[in-house]
Amino acid sequence: MPEKKEGGGTSANENNTNDGGGGGTAAASTGSAGTAGSGGAENGSGAKPPPPTQINRGKYGSPQVKNNNRRPSSSRFNITQNRELTPLPALADASPAEREELFIQKIRQCTVLFDFSRDVLSDLKWKEVKRDALQEMVEYVNSNTGVLTEPVYPEIVRMFAVNLFRTLPPSNNPSEFDPEEDEPTLEAAWPHLQLVYEFFFRCLESEDFQPSVAKRYIDHRFVSNLLELFDSEDPRERDFLKTTLHRIYGKFLGLRAFIRKQINNIFYSFIYETERHNGVAELLEILGSIINGFALPLKAEHKTFLLKVLLPLHKVRSLSVYHPQLAYCVVQFLEKDPSLTQPVIMSLLRYWPKVHSPKEVMFLNELEEILDVIEPAEFQKVMVPLFQQLTKCVSSPHFQVAERALYYWNNEYIMSLITDNAATILPIMFPALYKNSKNHWNKTIHGLIYNALKLFMDMNQKLFDDCTQKFRAEMNKEKEKEKERLENWKRVEDKAKQNPDVDSVAKMLENTSLIDEQYPGLDIEMSPSSMTTSQLNSQQGDNKQTDSNGIVVPSVLNPAEKKKADKPLLRRKSDLPADILTQKSLESYQRADEYLTTPPPSKDA
Repeated sequence: MPEKKEGGGTSANENNTNDGGGGGTAAASTGSAGTAGSGGAENGSGAKPPPPTQINRGKYGSPQVKNNNRRPSSSRFNITQNRELTPLPALADASPAEREELFIQKIRQCTVLFDFSRDVLSDLKWKEVKRDALQEMVEYVNSNTGVLTEPVYPEIVRMFAVNLFRTLPPSNNPSEFDPEEDEPTLEAAWPHLQLVYEFFFRCLESEDFQPSVAKRYIDHRFVSNLLELFDSEDPRERDFLKTTLHRIYGKFLGLRAFIRKQINNIFYSFIYETERHNGVAELLEILGSIINGFALPLKAEHKTFLLKVLLPLHKVRSLSVYHPQLAYCVVQFLEKDPSLTQPVIMSLLRYWPKVHSPKEVMFLNELEEILDVIEPAEFQKVMVPLFQQLTKCVSSPHFQVAERALYYWNNEYIMSLITDNAATILPIMFPALYKNSKNHWNKTIHGLIYNALKLFMDMNQKLFDDCTQKFRAEMNKEKEKEKERLENWKRVEDKAKQNPDVDSVAKMLENTSLIDEQYPGLDIEMSPSSMTTSQLNSQQGDNKQTDSNGIVVPSVLNPAEKKKADKPLLRRKSDLPADILTQKSLESYQRADEYLTTPPPSKDA
């Protein structure tokens, strides 16, 4: 019996609720952003945190320019008519009796909205007054106790809603937008928005925060508006939203089912309608931390979520943007309930990409993570269709797909599973390994295949010899079939020559050139029918080139192509200029959880 490789997660905490609280709260707190600051430290329950979403997908190899044609802001705010703000006294200088009223005045003062997109230089003095007030309130909540009194809660929620809840306009290029290559449109009002988010975080993190009071104002409508903002193009805002929603999920038990349902609806729309949403990775990161806290046995609702929501997410074209978080969620489910392994793997095989090699590599990565935590009994249920797919991957002409599949033979736990089931797996894999050991164009693949064959040979010499003999017998059968097929075609050709009109038809075909019809602009000196074999060989010999692997590749003599041959081949990403201001803004951003501590498990309100 092979020893299962230790995976990323642990068994459910007995004290956790079935909705994924407790341990899940700590997980997301560490995983959402703290991973970068804590070096990937494990959370309180001992579970590996979900992989953090990338903030900056910068293209540092590309030229950097200042792009003046970009839309100045991804949002248009309802600017307040009366924007003249008067600086209020500092909270530290006010007497304790006046402090609450002054705090409320400052919160109301921060509901004034300014124009950051059309006229950046307008109202600079009053913008600075609001910014100073927000910074002061952040520090005030962070360093004092007893400041979150009951009258303050509606003012905080209202100020947060006024500043942040707005309709997000469509992208500049909705049909051609590529989240991996196109730069995001950053919020011009970010200097104020960031402080509003941070102030709200400090309130949620405060020891004085009372969910029993706040739940009157943080309700279903508030959560729905918050979830709509996840489609923002600005990755900094999505990172704050991710941590905010996670805190709300951990502190408001009555909102948990509603939050999960709304996230499901977003995913359904993304999968089956739009295939475009900017915040899928962040939402999956939150769900990864929630899944960590699920208690056993899993509810039917959670199993349905895995099979009907998470697995269909593999179909979407932009899978690469959120695949690490998606794979983490799937593996966490399998660690909780190994009986889900068979439907999960069969779904992956059903959604397996046919013509997209980078996506195929992602599927192979995820499949290895699943095999790392699979139970031997579950492995036996799926090993036949699984290794039938792996034979196709090993035979792939794309060397990265074949290489990634062959790396499975370097995994000790997977090899122990293969050893226990060699009688079933080796006959499936042997033909593909044997053929590609001689026919694959990449020499690296040859070495990996020889390594796999040697491992199979050491595993069971007799079985290996039987497979060799069986394969040779099948190859002989194929040769006989091929010979028979050629003989049949020869008989057809002989009968065709007996036709009395064969000479006229042959003459007609001789004067017809498919090349002339398809490429009328080409200047051909002699027709293929009049070119001798020696001339063809000499022309091909003059035009042959050798690639980096020593494989001879024929080339075509074309003046236009010859000019292009001197230029280096650039990928599309290298051609796209990077906006300097966008790059600097994303590089200077710091995740919230690098300085916000993990909240304790919330009490049942």
